[in-house]
Amino acid sequence: MRVLEIGPSETRARGGMSEVIRGIRGSGALGREFEIDSFPSYIDGSLPVRLLYSAYGYLRFLGCYRKYDLFHIHTAERGSTFRKNFYLRTVKRAGKKAIVHIHGAEYLTFYDGLTGRRKRVVDGFFRRADLVLALSGGWKQELERRFQMNACGTLYNGVDPLELQAAVSDPAERRNAFLMLGRLGERKGTYDLIAAMELAVRLNPELTVCLAGDGEVEAVRALVREKRLERNISVPGWMDRAEKLRRLRDAATVVLPSYHEGLPMAILEGMAAGKAIISTTVGAIPEVVEEENGILVKPGDVPALAEALLRCSGDAEGLRRMSEKNREKAEQAFSLRRMHQRLAEYYRQVME
Repeated sequence: MRVLEIGPSETRARGGMSEVIRGIRGSGALGREFEIDSFPSYIDGSLPVRLLYSAYGYLRFLGCYRKYDLFHIHTAERGSTFRKNFYLRTVKRAGKKAIVHIHGAEYLTFYDGLTGRRKRVVDGFFRRADLVLALSGGWKQELERRFQMNACGTLYNGVDPLELQAAVSDPAERRNAFLMLGRLGERKGTYDLIAAMELAVRLNPELTVCLAGDGEVEAVRALVREKRLERNISVPGWMDRAEKLRRLRDAATVVLPSYHEGLPMAILEGMAAGKAIISTTVGAIPEVVEEENGILVKPGDVPALAEALLRCSGDAEGLRRMSEKNREKAEQAFSLRRMHQRLAEYYRQVME
């Protein structure tokens, strides 16, 4: 069976969707049964670059799609959905099978804000798919409630624990060190974390946090300088894989105080690297992070976030317990192996 993954470029776009596609295409387990290619429909860049590439990509797609049997379409909210709608309509007119995989953290908020005509386009997008994949059980229930679909399933993101082995370290020796991975900005709670650090360092001046990622890097750096927290907060910007592993090794806890999420790769990577997790009660996160392996606070609750930072830094044995539980949980429930086994089942189901 020939399968085509459609989504952002593996090499010219950043973010979780690119990582998921890269993992699927390179999967040995999937590769034994399916012939999988990826098709880049989007690249990062300025608005004109993105628009021109999107048009160019779709024209290229029209020349190659007929040789594939199944299309796995990865999409997020806003323009991503409307671009992928062209792809889905094309393959369904040709009588092909298609899976739509929803990644966007703010997808339902995006849908609720649409006008009537654009909302009908999204409704049709869901109805045309042979299967819709959600990142969590809670998302699956909500999508089924909102949209009339042929079928909906759950597919948790996965990580490779072996790749994260180099980042494993004794959390008790680094209990004051925290790491945030992802796009810096309001949605990810970056400014809340800075405010929480401002409160927490009054009680523990040894606390440090590394804010690593792209997005509003310069605005974040300026705020750190304004609050005179340069000794406690570093903002290196986007990092390559080797540097990310080094930063993970040097931290005891991964922090992600987001307002909207699906199932963030940063949390799964932190778990596989044996880090405690501090995050928020949004998206699929409560299905992954519980009392045994982390601390959850309400989004925007800065005092509770500061308390969580202090609690982790002051409990070496608790950090060790969470570290062990997270490595175990990542291997058993959120490994790439488990993810790809489930995806193979969905591929077979759609093609029956």
